[in-house]
Amino acid sequence: MAFDPRVRLATSDDAAEIARLMHRFDTEYYSDIDEPEKLERRYREQLEAGDVTVILADEQLGFAQLRFRKQVYSDAPAAYVEELYVVPDRRGEGLGRALMEAAVETARADGADVIDLGTATDDTAARGLYESLGFTNREGGPDGPSMLYYERDL
Repeated sequence: MAFDPRVRLATSDDAAEIARLMHRFDTEYYSDIDEPEKLERRYREQLEAGDVTVILADEQLGFAQLRFRKQVYSDAPAAYVEELYVVPDRRGEGLGRALMEAAVETARADGADVIDLGTATDDTAARGLYESLGFTNREGGPDGPSMLYYERDL
């Protein structure tokens, strides 16, 4: 796989860096997240087990996080872009695009036949990026009714 030189696949050795970025991301948007030390342990374990795939931008500038899952619609796995983050002062430089292109290429190389993601309706920058990369918004489109994403803490 040939990625933009600013991004690369992460290894478990990158767990601390990814944990700091995830903590920064969640505190920027949500604020309810464990401390980086706990996240680092989880990232290290999940990266080593192959439960998560992370594409990392150099210099702690951002990351894309993928999960793969089996599906009943196909024998190929489905890929889910669980997170995409670029630090605020470096947005607009093409890093999000580089991370997403690497995520798509990684998903394809790992045999996925579909890749999906979710984003806020008011995040027009992200929506523009995703649409420019060929993602289609299925909410309220001609293919069916609006779909909403729900979750519940357990």
